[in-house]
Amino acid sequence: MLAYLLASLAGVVLVLTVGTIIFALLMLRNWMNSLRRAVDEVRKGTPGAHLPASGSAMDREIHKLLRQTEQFNLTKQIDWTPTALQEVLHGVLPGAEVLVVSNRESYIHNRSNGGIVVQRPASGLVSALEPIMRACGGTWIAHGSGSADRDTVDENDRIRVPEGAPAYALRRVWLSEDEQDGYYYGFANEGLWPLCHIVFVRPAFRIGDWRMYREINQRFADAVVAEARTEDPVVLVQDYHFALAPKMIRQRLPKATIISFWHIPWPNAETFSICPWKEEIIEGMLGSTILGFHTQFHCNNFVECVDRFVESRIDREVQAVSLAGHETKIRAYPISIEWPPSALQTVPAGEKCRAEVFAHFELAAGTKLIVGVERFDYTKGILDRMRAVAALLTRNPSWKGRLVFIQVAAPTRSKLDAYSKLQSEAEALAAQINGQYLEEQAPIRLIARHYEPTDVFKLFRAADVCVVSSLHDGMNLVAKEFVSSREDNAGVLVLSSFTGASREMSEALIVNPYDTEEMAAAFEIAMTMPVDEQVERMKLMRQQVKENNVYRWAGAILMDAARSRTRERILGLTETRGRTRSSSGAAGG
Repeated sequence: MLAYLLASLAGVVLVLTVGTIIFALLMLRNWMNSLRRAVDEVRKGTPGAHLPASGSAMDREIHKLLRQTEQFNLTKQIDWTPTALQEVLHGVLPGAEVLVVSNRESYIHNRSNGGIVVQRPASGLVSALEPIMRACGGTWIAHGSGSADRDTVDENDRIRVPEGAPAYALRRVWLSEDEQDGYYYGFANEGLWPLCHIVFVRPAFRIGDWRMYREINQRFADAVVAEARTEDPVVLVQDYHFALAPKMIRQRLPKATIISFWHIPWPNAETFSICPWKEEIIEGMLGSTILGFHTQFHCNNFVECVDRFVESRIDREVQAVSLAGHETKIRAYPISIEWPPSALQTVPAGEKCRAEVFAHFELAAGTKLIVGVERFDYTKGILDRMRAVAALLTRNPSWKGRLVFIQVAAPTRSKLDAYSKLQSEAEALAAQINGQYLEEQAPIRLIARHYEPTDVFKLFRAADVCVVSSLHDGMNLVAKEFVSSREDNAGVLVLSSFTGASREMSEALIVNPYDTEEMAAAFEIAMTMPVDEQVERMKLMRQQVKENNVYRWAGAILMDAARSRTRERILGLTETRGRTRSSSGAAGG
């Protein structure tokens, strides 16, 4: 009898114990499912679910983090200025350490007339990232290229900038001429540049260049690690010069938030497949927390390449790639310009600009003026736009003497044959076309030198038409600069369909730059367009550029970075909470 009672009692205890464990597991599963739903909403950028109110400090912290994500979706409601960008940075990334990695430095020191002068590059990248650095006091890591750069740094190769009101550190990395030839001119600009732009210039892939590129990427990654004061900095890696750096940084700083932005197009998988080191490049880029491109089309191309060449898990719903336990989000961030451009402050009104430009180039009164401003780069379609002008003059001779095209083209990368050859071809073509019109004013004016921003904006304000005929471009900011200059709401933009800008500025006359006759026709339509139609189109484009300026671009990236950091913290707390609950349940059993 006693044995029976003891057995019965043991059975009751066993049932209660098992019941308690099952109840605990059900409660834990319910809590975890709710948490996963909340985290998933954070991941998709639509927080709204609530966790079970257990009242613990950890639960309250998770609630707090989820509530914080609600402020990360306000990019369209902000009037984006440098001040607004700084406020966003302080709001969503309080106390975060920010490091920028770029080939180009924000300030260059050069020797001039026995002294040292400071130059700030005319760069959209610099304009976008400077307010971030001024706000957070971080570190900008770049190639020291100025003739006096070494003379101005301390023993750690750092200098505080800007001069007079230092706000952040500029850390310079030194490259020998051979290293620059291999890493920059070689693999980056004879390999990746033509590969990504698909303009039928054959990419050059040399093993020596690749090894140098890898070595320099490692050097910059090491500089990031050396400069980082925290274990989880926000690292902004810029452009095709540093495809391998994200993974290298991730290996040393696994908790870092790494945002990489690719400023040029990304080709389709068939094109990218010709690169001998495609897998290593893709894996390097997937070391990023967030990988940004100008357009969704380029994002899709990258995901297609990942799917084809790298064994990974792709979540197409949220456009994320998981590789070796790390997830990278692929996002489109269309870059833009500052609004209004600071250079416009010293530029006269349109009528005065037109008078000065006409006098300088000795243009006849009533001339219709088309302008183009580019670097001497084979991707920009400079020869094609000159041929279109010639085609228009042939098609409609009445334009003889009444049409002038001014092309400003700054020489660049002249060490490379493709670039020096382009300049020679452009000069020969201009001379050939002008030679046909000796009795009229020369229709082509090719200016092969750098123009200061104020001179560029004078040209823009003087012009009837601006042409951007890139054969392939990530974005092209010249189009947006032209629009920003036209406070009179006049002028017409002729824009290549192969630019990222064409996806945002549909009010331009969109052309295929490979179609000479189509571009010639667009020039004629632009020069004869009624003023009221010009105004209607220009107002819409100006509003688009104003609202989606470079500060909004940077702000969108920072908000996504903040969301990602918050999500990682939530997931970390989730794992800790799950382990705690499991331990408590086991102990209770």
